[in-house]
Amino acid sequence: MVSASRTAHSIEATAEGLQEELARLKFQKQALERELAAVVAHLGSVQRALGALESALVTPVAATEVDPYGKLTEQILAYFAEVGDVEVRARDVAAALGRDTDSGTINAVRSTLDRLVASSRIQRAGRGLYRSGRS
Repeated sequence: MVSASRTAHSIEATAEGLQEELARLKFQKQALERELAAVVAHLGSVQRALGALESALVTPVAATEVDPYGKLTEQILAYFAEVGDVEVRARDVAAALGRDTDSGTINAVRSTLDRLVASSRIQRAGRGLYRSGRS
């Protein structure tokens, strides 16, 4: 027969091992919760960025269906061809094209200017300044 002290010792050793395992699992759970929170935050950021990109891609397509806005890129490029190699503000471009009636139309001009800069068709000459792509 197994002695009572040997059984008690075995139970204590098992309990001690389980306590250590419990502490390790609690630590692992906290680490996983922190990692999950970081992933959730990053997921939200990626979803917002993707949504912004998708709306940016949809806006030009929709704009081409509305005649006055569909030709905005061509109008801006024609304006820069006319004025030559001078620095102009987005508001001045909007005014020259008759699109300075409200902030929405001026922002449409700014957005188009930024896309033209990104595609190297015009240049950013400074903060808020643009010039023809010709050097």
